[in-house]
Amino acid sequence: MNKLEAFGHIAALAIRGDLVFPTSVNAALRVQLALENPDTPIDEAIRLVLAEPQLAARTVALANSAMFNRSGNTVTNVRAAITRVGYHNLYALAAAMVVRQFGAKITDPVVRAKAEQLWQHSVYVACLARIIARDVTEVNGDTALFAGIVHEVGGFYLLSRADEFPGLLDPDPDNWQPASEEIIMREVMAKLAIPEEVATAIEGLRDGFLGVPPESLLDTLLLANHFAPVDSPLAQPREETPQSESVVDLFIDEQMAAEILDEAERDATSMTAALLV
Repeated sequence: MNKLEAFGHIAALAIRGDLVFPTSVNAALRVQLALENPDTPIDEAIRLVLAEPQLAARTVALANSAMFNRSGNTVTNVRAAITRVGYHNLYALAAAMVVRQFGAKITDPVVRAKAEQLWQHSVYVACLARIIARDVTEVNGDTALFAGIVHEVGGFYLLSRADEFPGLLDPDPDNWQPASEEIIMREVMAKLAIPEEVATAIEGLRDGFLGVPPESLLDTLLLANHFAPVDSPLAQPREETPQSESVVDLFIDEQMAAEILDEAERDATSMTAALLV
């Protein structure tokens, strides 16, 4: 099966809602969907987290990471960890588990390497998005972090199917891949119940342009992708024009960019350690 046939087959299955998720993804997804309700009692949230040992361990680890433990005080239980990171970040953590688990059973070393690079890219974009939301666009930082974590979820899904469809990662000289990717990404996001605001911003990444001034979630993700030191291995070449570079420079000068990247590097390191699989 060549690349065109593989994409066509997966896209057709996605449109029918026939998406193949690992069992571990479904478990994390159940937790994520429950935590979507901000009125969920904390005792129920604790019960859900404790039911997934990996999530429980990572929640405590994330709460103690440099990203959330600015005081230096260590927490040692799930209740204290949830109180510190909050429901929004716990929701993002469950989503990160979903994203990571897509690549857990990949056997091809080349595909595994791409999945690892895609994960590193996603972590950097998430950390950068949170900082850019705070310092530049003033959108909700928790939403920006979550959007960064899941913005390549369609790509993770495709990589998880690459062992079944060897032609999936072949070169694409005719450039018809983006249309199929968009269909698959949209259906995967729907299956994962990604909120509409986040899904719309992610869909806009392919052809979106930075607003002046940048003030939307899409702008936040565009800037985060622009500054991410690790590229997506699945990204289609996109020409950066002098005009687009100058628009970025209007709002983030060289010194500010260096400060943002330095903070994002620290956050990405601590987040990766907390979410290590």
